[in-house]
Amino acid sequence: MGMFDQMKEAMKMRSEAKRIQSEIQKIRAEYSNGGITAVAKGDMTIEKIAVSPEAYDEVKAGKPARFETMLLNVVNGALKKSKDATQAEMAKLMQQGGGGIGGLFGK
Repeated sequence: MGMFDQMKEAMKMRSEAKRIQSEIQKIRAEYSNGGITAVAKGDMTIEKIAVSPEAYDEVKAGKPARFETMLLNVVNGALKKSKDATQAEMAKLMQQGGGGIGGLFGK
């Protein structure tokens, strides 16, 4: 493979990586429990946390540790769902014949 072909292949891979990154950024995963909801994005960041008035009652009742545990569990649940969805999307993109990165290496 000549230098021009290598550069062309590298540019194709870069373009495909950007497309995959764009698809991953579209992923949203929501997890709720105990009146707390968290939304995680495909890049493993938290987009939103919503807390119902009922969930605040734990803090008002003198149980902040319980509230903190619930919040932590909800955030971790959203991140796990996001990770699973991202991995599934990556697997799908990698298996696409010719369209995914897998197609680049299969030639």
